[in-house]
Amino acid sequence: MPHTMRQVLADALTLPPVDRAELIEALFSSFDSGNREQLDRLWALEAEDRIDAYERGEIGATSATAVFEKINAWTK
Repeated sequence: MPHTMRQVLADALTLPPVDRAELIEALFSSFDSGNREQLDRLWALEAEDRIDAYERGEIGATSATAVFEKINAWTK
């Protein structure tokens, strides 16, 4: 890995989890496959299905705080 890439990675790893996730999304989006609209539509359907399942009591939820605490614990 070239020095510049190592430096970018090192800088990115200092970001909070949400910022790192947004950076990942931006990087993935840079490879735009041409099917972005279809992928967005499928993710929207998946999100709606999950919301419906939650509202029916079929699945539970975890707070964002708990999720990020777990992520932070993994990175230490």
